[in-house]
Amino acid sequence: MSLWFKRKLYGWGWTPCTWQGWLVILAFMIFVLNISFMLPAEPSPVQLISFFAELILSVALVIWICWRKGESPKWQWGKRKE
Repeated sequence: MSLWFKRKLYGWGWTPCTWQGWLVILAFMIFVLNISFMLPAEPSPVQLISFFAELILSVALVIWICWRKGESPKWQWGKRKE
């Protein structure tokens, strides 16, 4: 299995390490910018709920993809000293 995301050197999480990983991050950024620009200047409560629901679901999808296609996450404090 090819990894798309590697474990971060500091902290918890992932960083893209292949073109597939970068494509996932780029698609996520484009989607978030798109739903942000589609939101009117004075949104109704229903539009705000829809915006935040789409945002939360897209973040959850990216985390799920990182979990499936990346190294197992753990907290790190840099390279291990030997």
